[in-house]
This record gives sequence, C-alpha cells and structure tokens, in this order.
Amino acid sequence: MSRARRPWWALAWLAALAPLHVTANELVTLDWTVAETLTALGTPPVGLAELPQYQRWTGAEAVPDVTRDIGLRAQPNRELIAQQSPDHILLSPLFMRLSDQLGGIAPVTGLSTYAPGGSLWQRLARTTHTLAALGGDENAASALIQDVEASLARHRAALGEQPPLIVLQFIDARHLRVFGEQSLFEAVMERMGLVNAWREPTNQWGFSTVALEELLHHPEATLVVVEPLPASLQAGFSGNALWQHLPAVRQQRVIQLPAVWSFGGFPSAARFADLLGDALTASDAT
Repeated sequence: MSRARRPWWALAWLAALAPLHVTANELVTLDWTVAETLTALGTPPVGLAELPQYQRWTGAEAVPDVTRDIGLRAQPNRELIAQQSPDHILLSPLFMRLSDQLGGIAPVTGLSTYAPGGSLWQRLARTTHTLAALGGDENAASALIQDVEASLARHRAALGEQPPLIVLQFIDARHLRVFGEQSLFEAVMERMGLVNAWREPTNQWGFSTVALEELLHHPEATLVVVEPLPASLQAGFSGNALWQHLPAVRQQRVIQLPAVWSFGGFPSAARFADLLGDALTASDAT
C-alpha cells in the first residue's frame, strides 16, 4: 500500500443548552472533534477525555501542555474536571446524560454535528464560528475556514483525473465502515473534484457498515484505507485471503492513510485532504 503522513486538526456543531454570550476561555470537553477545533482556534481545552485514544484516532501527534486527561468519555473524573476550574463544559449528544452530574461544576453545552438534515459543511461552519466566539476570538473562525477552503482548492487544481474511490475503515478483519453520503470524507472528496464510488445508504454519521465481500461489487474503485487498524490486522493483510482477492488489491490500487477523525469538521477535513492529495499525487508519479 502507498502511504502518506502529515498531521492537522478537527471539530463539531454546537447546539447551546447554556448561554454562550459570555467568553469562556477555560473549556473542558469530552468531544474529540471539539477539542481539535478549539486547539486549531488557539484556545485548547484545559480538560479532555481519553487523551491516548484521542491521539490514536485523530492522528494528533502532540497535545497542548494545558490540556489534561480527565478520564473516560463515558465516565469522566469529576474531581479532575473541577480541578481545572472550567468556565464551560462541552458534551456531544451521546454523553448528554452526564449533564446533570457535570452541571454543578460549570455550565454545560450540548454539541450536535452529524444530525440529520441540512448541509454538513454549513453545520461545520456554524460550529467553528460558535466555538471561536466562545473562546474569545471570532476572527479565528473565518481564518480557519478560509485556510481549509484554500487547501481544498489547491488540491483540486493539482490533481488530474482520478479513478473513483472508496474510503473505508476496518472494524475487524471481515467488516468495514465505508463512507458515503453525509460523511466528512465525501464532502472533502467532492471539493477536491474526486468521485466517491460508494452510493449505498449511510447512517447519520455518513457510513455504511458492511462485510468485506461487498467491495467485490466495486472492482473499478481505488480503495482508501484510513487507520487505525484493528488489532487483528496489526500484523498486516497477507493472511486475509478475501482482501487479497479484491481487484484493487491485486492491481495495487490501495492507499493507506494515517488516522483521521472521520466524525470531525474542518480541521479533520483539511488533514484528510492533505493526506489523500499527497497520496494520489505520489501514486500518479509512480
């Protein structure tokens, strides 16, 4: 597999359940997407859940010194959170059940990015502006979005005609998440002028959960594998007979990318565009 590496950032859409008109520079979040966005905006969170897993899944090689691990996303350590004296705590809908527990420490705001309906890109823009305002620098949002759009435009101009792609992550050796409509990856590909070969129904996060053999129905597509890989594949793909039988594998039309947070926002979008664009350019050169 060809391989590309370069770090970048990520995000999510904010639906306020507590007032957001007051600047709150000391922020705690359980949401990795929000954490990467705040970091990219120059106001990294003072508390974040599951730092090692955050780095593994987002590709963040370093975490700001001010950011402390506050335990598990599903069971954060209230004492550690309180020690950070946050002005605000940001939660995703998955963990809003914790709002009563954490509301005694600081105001809690719910986050909703991949909700059904509307344009994902527009929701990400609203998130960026809201988080920038919460962090005290509204101009940072416009700068971030402009940088991402410029990066996508550069990649689109640099890439010639490309074969259709299928972007996937392994759940285990026989099952996949394949990204299609409403996914961050497809939104990026569209803006890079690339074609997503996966047109099957997806969930609200933009992926289909399928068996590996479903890829046999798309022999024309180049496969883009996004890390991390499950433990069963850490040793490689040589023992996976079905994978080796796929046309794209036999014809060496497979790209393996470092981790990108697939449920992220503009920062993750830019990271994915950089990694994929570089890999496609290298593949063309070869």
